[in-house]
Amino acid sequence: MPLSRFSQGSFALAMTCVAGVAFADPITINDQGGRTVKLEKPAERVVTIPMPMASTVIAIDGGTSKLVGMNPMSKTAIQEGVLGKIFPESKGISSEVTAPNFIPNIEELAATNPDLVVQWADYGADLVDPLTNAGLNVILISYGTEEKTQAYHQMAADAIGKPERAKLINEWRDAVSAEIFAKTRDIPADKRPKVLYLGRAMDKLTASGSKGNFTAWYIDMVGGINASADVEGNGTTINPEQIASWDPDVILLNSFEPNLKLERIYDDQILSFTKAAQNKQVYKLPLGGYRWDPPSQESPLTWMWLANLLHPELFNYDLRAEMKKAYKTIYNYELTDEDIDGILWVEMQGDATNYAQFKAK
Repeated sequence: MPLSRFSQGSFALAMTCVAGVAFADPITINDQGGRTVKLEKPAERVVTIPMPMASTVIAIDGGTSKLVGMNPMSKTAIQEGVLGKIFPESKGISSEVTAPNFIPNIEELAATNPDLVVQWADYGADLVDPLTNAGLNVILISYGTEEKTQAYHQMAADAIGKPERAKLINEWRDAVSAEIFAKTRDIPADKRPKVLYLGRAMDKLTASGSKGNFTAWYIDMVGGINASADVEGNGTTINPEQIASWDPDVILLNSFEPNLKLERIYDDQILSFTKAAQNKQVYKLPLGGYRWDPPSQESPLTWMWLANLLHPELFNYDLRAEMKKAYKTIYNYELTDEDIDGILWVEMQGDATNYAQFKAK
C-alpha cells in the first residue's frame, strides 16, 4: 500500500484517541517561545489566536467541544470552507477574543474562561504579556517550517490530552513527504518549473523569499523552483513588472482572498503575458478544513495536488480518494463529490492545464 495513505488501523486508533485520556500527572509543555508551561490536567477550554490553530485543535480533538475562541480569519476559513459544514456548531464559537492582527481582547477572551490560550511566539511581548498578566495559561507557537508545524501539532495534542492524534497526523506527513522527495530530489534545475505563489493579489501583490517560508519549502519538495526566491522577507509587496521579469511557469493564487479569481492574472495587461497565463497554469490553492497554502493538518493533500500539477509524468495521486481517506481519519467525515469539487475549485479552474484529472470520474 502506498506510503501516502493512512493505514487501515489509523481510523480505529484515531477514534480511540478521541475517546479521551485521563492524565494523573500534570502536563509539561516546552513551547516554541522557549517557555515551560504546566497544566494540572488536559485543557478543556482552548482559545487559539494564530489563524491555523483553530482547525488544528478541531482536527486533533476530533470535534469542536474544546475550542471556545479563535481568530476572526480562522472563522472566515471555517465559514467559507467545508469545516463549517462538517461542524456547523463551529460557526458559533467566539471570534471576538482577538483582532485579526493577533492583538488579544483580554475582556472578551477572559469571558470564555479558557484553560489554555495559544499565541504566536515570534511577534513580540505585546501579544503575550497581556495574556500572562491576566493569569492565563499560554503556549507559544512558531511558524515557517515543517519541523515547527509538527512540533506545535504535538504541543496542542499534548495540551488537550490526545498525544496520539498528533502522532497519527505527523506520521502521515512524514510518509507523504518522503514518498514525494524520493521522486523529485534528482530532478535537475532546468526540468523544474518556476512557481510563483502570490500571498495577496487583490489590492496588492505580495511574494516571499525562501527563508523560513513553508510554501517555498513544499514547492521545492514537489519539484519546482520558487520564482520569488530572491525577495527579501515574507509577504513583500511586488509589482507586475517584477513578476514579468521572473516569467513564472506556474502561478499559485492564495486561498485567503475569497473574491480572488483566475481572471486577476488572465485579464491583467502585464501578467497575462507570463508563461503561466499563456499556458493556463494559474491555479488557486484549495480551501478545505483550512486553507491549503500554509501548514495545516491537511498539508499532505496540498503536496499531492501540486505534485500532480507540476510533474504529471512522475505523480498520479488519486487526490479525490486520498481526500476522502484523510477526511474520514481527521474529521470522521465522508466527503461527497460535491464537497471535493468545492474544495478544489473545480468549476473555477475550468480548462486549466492538467486540472481535468481532479474532476469526478
